[in-house]
Formats: sequence, C-alpha cells, structure tokens
Amino acid sequence: MQDVPTETLSAHPCHLGEGSTFDPATGTAFWFDILERTLFCAEIATRTVRMEPLPAMASELAVIDEERDLIATDTGLHVRERKSGAMTLLQGIEEDDSATRSNDGRVHPCGALWIGTMGREAETGAGSIYWFFRGELRKLYSRLTIPNAIAFTQDGRTGYFTDTDIGILHRVALDPATGLPVDGPEMLYDHRGGTGGLDGAVVDAQGLVWNARWGAGCLDAYSPEGTRLRTVRVPATRPTCPVFVGRAFDRLLVTTASEGMSEAERTADPRHGQTFLLDVGACGFAETRARPFALA
Repeated sequence: MQDVPTETLSAHPCHLGEGSTFDPATGTAFWFDILERTLFCAEIATRTVRMEPLPAMASELAVIDEERDLIATDTGLHVRERKSGAMTLLQGIEEDDSATRSNDGRVHPCGALWIGTMGREAETGAGSIYWFFRGELRKLYSRLTIPNAIAFTQDGRTGYFTDTDIGILHRVALDPATGLPVDGPEMLYDHRGGTGGLDGAVVDAQGLVWNARWGAGCLDAYSPEGTRLRTVRVPATRPTCPVFVGRAFDRLLVTTASEGMSEAERTADPRHGQTFLLDVGACGFAETRARPFALA
C-alpha cells in the first residue's frame, strides 16, 4: 500500500459521507452525510467548508447551471435552488417504496445522470440503477443490493458500476450521445473474497478507475483492462467516494464513513468519517452539467 501526501479537508465525522462531486465553475466540492441529511459545500481554494441541513436523505448532486443543482434523495430527483436551498421534486424514483433510498451516482459526459437505489438496511436485491436524461427515466439494472462505483470515461463510451455486496467491478459499453448501454456489462475486476468492499469510483484523464475500498482504508486504481495498478492509503478505514477537485483536477477528494462501526472500532479509527484531499499524482476532468429537462 502506497502513502501519498494527504490533507484533512473536513474533520467533521460523517456518519455516512458519500456522493462527492466538483463544480469547476465555482471551485466548489459537494458531498453528503446521507444518514444525517446534511449537504457539505467546500471552496477548494480556501478550504472553507459549510454544512446545510436537508429535508430528506440525499446521496448525489449534479450541477444544472449557476443557480440550480439536481439532487437525488430517498424519494427522487429534486431541483435545488442554490441561493435559497429550496428543493422541488422533478422526478420521483421509487417514491412509493419507503424501504429504499438513493445511493451512488454520477453524470455521464452527455449530461445524463445514472443513479442507484438500495434498501435502507441493505436488503438483498432491493436496489437498482436508473438513467435520467432530458426528462426521461429508465431502469437499467435491477436486483442489486448496494449499487456503487458508477463512473464514466471522458469520451463517454465506457461506464463502470458494481454491487458492493457481490464484489465484481463491471464495465459496460455506452452510446456517448445518450449514456445508455449498447451491450451487456462484462466483468472488469473480480474482488470476491478480497479485503473490504468496492465502493464509489471516479475515472481519471488517463482512463484509470479509482475505486474506494470500504473497510480496507484505501483507494485502488484499475486499468481499463482490469489490472489493479496502485493501492493508496486513506487515513480512515471506510472510504466511500472519490472525486478529482481543484483548478487542475489534481487532488482526489475522498469521503469516509463510520456506519456500522462499534465504539471500539471508532476508537481504533480516530479519523473515521472525515473528508480528505489526496495527491495521488493523477488528474481528473470536469464532470458535465446535468441535463434533466425535456427539450421544448
């Protein structure tokens, strides 16, 4: 395992830090504490972090424009006004199923959002992955337990995802114009039986997939062919979701969690739930703004 320069961006101990993303137009990184219904907003240049309470469990933010964001919650996709914080439901997702909530997601380079759902108690097979683009919602994959590692290559031709409960990182060919699969998923990496669980992921400018390994205190970098090339230490045992941030996209923001930890485990892991910036010697690229509205 490799040690790299690491900085604490937020020492706040998130219960379930997740859903990190970055808006290069404002230099702001966003992430959530899902279980505590809190949105974190960080100005990367100044390292200033503020917290905003939310009316629901939320797990993913996608920038729409300078004034609005799209936020995935346990009832669906909401448009959030940045100035007021007001949220308006745009598209329900499993809103009639109180047993599920949103989980990992990412915006495809065309502006389509992929968003996963899962059981609130991680019930087996209760989760799905959806595609949402220009007002249209489609279910892509079902009978998942903990959908994670949703990420895309810069050209939009390849997507990745996993079911943490099973431990296989999948690769799928996509239509770059729509972000929809053009073929079935294939196995990129088989982590079954390995230490920890595959969690959130992001792709860098060279096409490497950076995956947070829950329970193992690290990030792994995989080649497009499925070779694990690097393992980088994270100073908390339960990393959840990475994203490249900064003017040059040269720092990897990593959220972490303490969900399910005993008191003894939290004591042994004093930086649990904190949010870090890692210099891994790689650069990412700007995530496309979401395009949630139907064409007129």
